[in-house]
Amino acid sequence: MKKLTIGHLYPDLLNLYGDRGNIQCFRKRLEWRGMEAEVIPFLSGEKIDFTKLDIVLLGGGSDREQELVCGFLKEIRDDFREYVENDGVVLAVCGGYQLLGKYYKTDKKMIEGLGILDITTEWEPERLIRNIVLQSPLFERPVVGFENHGGRTYIGDHTPFGKVFYGLGNTGKSGYEGVVYKNVIATYLHGPLLPKNPHVCDHLLKRALQRKYGADVELEPLPDELEHKANSYIVNRYSDRKYILKETIKRHT
Repeated sequence: MKKLTIGHLYPDLLNLYGDRGNIQCFRKRLEWRGMEAEVIPFLSGEKIDFTKLDIVLLGGGSDREQELVCGFLKEIRDDFREYVENDGVVLAVCGGYQLLGKYYKTDKKMIEGLGILDITTEWEPERLIRNIVLQSPLFERPVVGFENHGGRTYIGDHTPFGKVFYGLGNTGKSGYEGVVYKNVIATYLHGPLLPKNPHVCDHLLKRALQRKYGADVELEPLPDELEHKANSYIVNRYSDRKYILKETIKRHT
């Protein structure tokens, strides 16, 4: 039986907006296919052995919690970077996304990041809050979620996760959201992200399985009618907005 080990980093500090649901989505979509999921929560200060992990989830938290987490992450920065560069699979959401960069400049101080991604984040007083719809080059189906962040993330030459067709995204002005780097997806999308977007979950699972068991690994389709309806509901809700691709909606609803 194939098995993936999922490391949930610092759930005692980083678990805003139900992002723990992403872990449950990973677990259930493996189990429904007859595979095993071992989830290891690493609480603040615990030692992390990245060589034993197939997927890493780094969730979101407040500025104070991010600063606390950053202190723990500095101790394993080199191991985390090596894991990423060796095609380790990572989902980093909101605060976790920001922490992968060089720094997060708040209104009061500079929080040093891991420097794994060549990105920077700067705080502004007006929060970017709304539902969001993306078209990502990784998927035919749109990606939907909810964003709520004060930071503006500047991604430089990195590839964005997707183009914003409704919502605000990385800076509220760039027209793009998130970052894709190797097998890392870093994003501001809460919701939680994966239950609303099973295609994103399966993409990450497939990458992890192929890294562990070989490139010929495929995932059997699941009966995702309900999940697709939930995804399409959000897309349809904003389908009269100019930001949505009419062709995408016609093809996937």
